[in-house]
Amino acid sequence: MRLLITIVFILLLDWYAFQAVRTLANGWPSLMRILAYSLHWMVPIALAAWMLASANGLTEGVHKNFLTVIRTLFFIIYISKMLVVSILFIDDLRRGALMAYNYFAGAGTYDASRSRFLAQLSLLIGGIPFVSLIYGMVRNPYRYTVFKETVRLKNLPEALNGLRIVQISDIHSGSFLLKEPVENAIRIINQQKADLVFFTGDLVNSIAKEVEPFIEIFGGIRAKHGVYSVLGNHDYGDYHRWDRPEDKEENMESLKNAHRQMGWDLLLNENRLVEINGEKVAVLGVENYSAHPRFPKYGDLNKAYEGAEEAPLKLLLSHDPTHWHDQVTKNYSDIALTFSGHTHGMQFGVEIPGWIKWSPIKYVYKQWAGLYQQDEQYLYVNRGLGYLGYPGRVGILPEVTVVELKKA
Repeated sequence: MRLLITIVFILLLDWYAFQAVRTLANGWPSLMRILAYSLHWMVPIALAAWMLASANGLTEGVHKNFLTVIRTLFFIIYISKMLVVSILFIDDLRRGALMAYNYFAGAGTYDASRSRFLAQLSLLIGGIPFVSLIYGMVRNPYRYTVFKETVRLKNLPEALNGLRIVQISDIHSGSFLLKEPVENAIRIINQQKADLVFFTGDLVNSIAKEVEPFIEIFGGIRAKHGVYSVLGNHDYGDYHRWDRPEDKEENMESLKNAHRQMGWDLLLNENRLVEINGEKVAVLGVENYSAHPRFPKYGDLNKAYEGAEEAPLKLLLSHDPTHWHDQVTKNYSDIALTFSGHTHGMQFGVEIPGWIKWSPIKYVYKQWAGLYQQDEQYLYVNRGLGYLGYPGRVGILPEVTVVELKKA
């Protein structure tokens, strides 16, 4: 019944959007008009057929990548149609107001035809997200971009001046449609000649098996003093339906083993004292901790901090940026720099360095991309290396971060 209701809703939405096509095609040669009508109605018929096939298990065995592309295309088309319908609704309000005015004013006849201009406008506005999202899916999912920041610290030991850190985050290996382009990210990372490489969580979407095809690829990351990692909210298997609690535990162990196989030092509410040029750098890593109630709090910063008290430089890996204001800046003023991810920059926005940096995610997360400062403490939020849901990016590109520490 729910499927039937959904299909009926889709058909009604398409019928409403069809008014713009019909108005625009009015006066066209009959062959062109028939072609335009046919193209319009092919989409809801195809979607209804696909939904029915999925509900009856007929899509089982179809390649995951193909299904992802099909789902995304339908999503893009109907996001665009919703905008078309919104403009048509404004036109209908205009026509309704005109009808009411003429009725009560006794003005007699009036032209209640749909505005051709608004029909054209609705299709033009609907075309903007259609083109943008298609472009973002085809061009941007593997368009890795290096973001460089210099962070100046007052108490940085001279021996650590110029320390070079590369951060990646939110790989979401289960989302990748292609394997080969990911290898380019590793080349870019290794070209930075990092002293330390940090990964700040979400290696998978739901289950550990998603990363298996990429273990060798990500195992190729190199840093002078090691690669360190933490878990993100997606890494715990909380978004997967498990038959038994033991299965979830086994999945977690498999994921931890994947980190070991890649040569990454996974920090589970603990720290590593790394000696660099004769000075100790404390790399602290907490499990996922979020100030938002919808995300789990596995992190224990008190535990991760133990034994790092005397280190002159403390660096924290914490997946969710809300942790910074919730605990770090309040209780740990000697943690100089925190590295986070999680937001992906929503994979959508407008970003022109030095001019504008905007995404709808800014209304959810105060710190959502780039470098932030409070007093003598810093937070860097990585935009993510992979993607989740929509297999692409519009305006917010996948990121490799390079942070260089300098003495203030």
